[in-house]
Amino acid sequence: LCQQLQRIYKLEPAGSHGVWGLDDFQFLPFYFGSAQFIGSETTPAASLDKGLIDREGDEYLYLQGIRFISEMKRGPFFEHSRQLYDISGVPRWEKVNQGLGKMYKAEVLGKFPVVQHL
Repeated sequence: LCQQLQRIYKLEPAGSHGVWGLDDFQFLPFYFGSAQFIGSETTPAASLDKGLIDREGDEYLYLQGIRFISEMKRGPFFEHSRQLYDISGVPRWEKVNQGLGKMYKAEVLGKFPVVQHL
């Protein structure tokens, strides 16, 4: 639903490091999506491969998030989505998932103000 609203109304985030965002978009799909890959042969580096995204993007939340960002933003991925690009360099999904869990705890659960300017 959130992605449909962003796409239809061409919504953009108010800031580049929002409380609820990882690289301007939803956080939890990347966290849960990284858990889907634990134990698979797919590496974090492969998550940026367009062929893999096209083949498996409907099945994996992480790939859905990458695909959505690629549709909404222009330019090289490493420029507009630096954090996700850096995550692709982590060797194992377990480590990615642990790091995203810690980041969620610090950046979302650890923050008091969640909504501004309503």
